[in-house]
Amino acid sequence: MKKGNPWALLPIAVFLLLFISVGIIDQRAGGMFGDSMPAIVGFLIALIVAFLQNPPGKKLTFEEKLNTMARGAGEENIMIMCLVFILAGAFSASVKAAGGADATVNFGLSILPSNIAVVGVFVIGCFISTSMGTSVGTIIALAPIAIGISEKTGISMPLCIGATVCGAMFGDNLSMISDTTIAATRTQGCGMKDKFRENFKIAIAPAIITAVLFYLSTRGVNYTPTEALTYDFIRIIPYLVVLIGAMVGLNVFLLLTGGTVLSLAIGLFYGDFAFLDIFKIMGEGITGMYDITVISIIVAGVVSLVRQNGGIDWVLYMIRKCIRGRRGAEVGIAALSSVVDCSTANNTVAIVIAGPIAKEIAEDYKISPQRTASLLDIFTSVFQGIIPYGAQLLYAAAATEMALTPVSSIEIVRYCYYPILLGVSALVFIAFGKKDA
Repeated sequence: MKKGNPWALLPIAVFLLLFISVGIIDQRAGGMFGDSMPAIVGFLIALIVAFLQNPPGKKLTFEEKLNTMARGAGEENIMIMCLVFILAGAFSASVKAAGGADATVNFGLSILPSNIAVVGVFVIGCFISTSMGTSVGTIIALAPIAIGISEKTGISMPLCIGATVCGAMFGDNLSMISDTTIAATRTQGCGMKDKFRENFKIAIAPAIITAVLFYLSTRGVNYTPTEALTYDFIRIIPYLVVLIGAMVGLNVFLLLTGGTVLSLAIGLFYGDFAFLDIFKIMGEGITGMYDITVISIIVAGVVSLVRQNGGIDWVLYMIRKCIRGRRGAEVGIAALSSVVDCSTANNTVAIVIAGPIAKEIAEDYKISPQRTASLLDIFTSVFQGIIPYGAQLLYAAAATEMALTPVSSIEIVRYCYYPILLGVSALVFIAFGKKDA
């Protein structure tokens, strides 16, 4: 068993130290944790540090290191993942421009009884986030409704916003077009529908219990929307096509391309935008995925150099010393992904970083790719949904700034039932679930 080289992990340590330190300084100055330092800048600095290192007992030329970095950055799964990110951005922007997001919200609110308004926010959030593949987008769409429910019924504002966050994190973990799903499946080399089935078994019980908890917390309270909930079901069809198509195993590239074309056709039919606008809409959606695409490429290059210098071998050596058997390996993958997410405050970035290490652990202990992908996605989503400095809770808190009773991200955490229950469910599944094939 190779002991590896712990100093090879210095680039990742430098990134985490910079990212967290700058975030804390920014927070104390009145900013939002991590906002003052884009992740891509931190990873570029980490890449420079990686170039300054060498494997034990060797001295590589700059060209050799550059080739190693390029092979890692251009690895097949990384390139496919980046292409899916781009297509997912085009689809999300197109369907939103065609009124799909608003139609989905209004459709959900119109069919749910008014006496379960907060439960309805959670359920609608689950559907929207699973359809759209974005937790932050779901929070932005639903937060104003949750705020209105709180102000008109007297229900706790943190509880109403917590229901929004819970629904958003449900789809962030399960959606076929979520960037976390794309990253998890591509780094582990498994199909999206296989990972979905693995995740769903773990996620369904926490979702049901969460709905019950919100019902018990708000029973007897009615909420009647003050504005007409108009919607056209045709606008929701692109979401359903992509969601159902992905579940039955259709090619994700064809689905996202077809969904984008269908969304744009619907938008043109209803006059939501002109023909020439479709290129701008798609461009804006693709641009919105630039950060995570470039970060994925740079991180892959950094990890490739870290592996060459013995860093991955050292991590695997330490994990093997601490764990026993397959269940222990699964706990190790869960812990690894959780720690990285808490450090980076971005679950997609955390998966990209932890994915290669998790894959090697899984291969050593005969854990299937879909289970490994599921564990990566679940535990990064668990902590992303409860850390008060993560984008989800910061956006949720920011949405209440103009409300009668604004709340902080810390106040919302106690009502984030779903992420907490999801973590518990996953640990129970690891401890008592059947071994995968």
